[in-house]
Amino acid sequence: MKRAIFLDRDGTLNKDSGYVHRKEDWIWLPGVLQALRRFRAAGYLLVVVSNQSGLARGMFTQEDLATLEAWVTTQMEEKNVGIDAWYYCPHLPEITGPCSCRKPEPGLLLHAARDLDIDLARSWMVGDSLRDVQAGLAAGCQCVLVGPTGREKAPSLPAGVVVAAHLPAAEAHILGPELHRMRVVRQARTQAEDSNS
Repeated sequence: MKRAIFLDRDGTLNKDSGYVHRKEDWIWLPGVLQALRRFRAAGYLLVVVSNQSGLARGMFTQEDLATLEAWVTTQMEEKNVGIDAWYYCPHLPEITGPCSCRKPEPGLLLHAARDLDIDLARSWMVGDSLRDVQAGLAAGCQCVLVGPTGREKAPSLPAGVVVAAHLPAAEAHILGPELHRMRVVRQARTQAEDSNS
């Protein structure tokens, strides 16, 4: 089974200016593309899981969202990185009734795990709101809360949730231990080769 980085969208990948649905409103947050490239190089799938209540509110259409996602995908491919899948919840309970996909419910992550053969226990959810990490924990993922409000929410966070300033800092936390293990193995191999020569 594969492992994945589940990513919230607005506030994690791009500036959250409210109901982003046009390319003119998409502003990448600093260091995001480089962090995503390193996740891919480490073997993680990249899966966006996003609440999009603007659909239920009638502020934009699914076609608008698909057009934006296609444009973002093209932007990323030009930087040699890509999103493996996009999942979004189009609901808003007071308009459409309850659902199992609106975060903090884990439905989007569970759906992606079935579609893409993802091992949730070896995967991470990274987002800028408490509902993101609640969804990740409910799905069985490890979680990182990013953004300037992370420290303020830290006392009320569930145990085990990591707080990071932004996605590049989350990437350093997630990949740091793996890179350290790889260095240790490489050093041990080099020492063994030196002692045998």
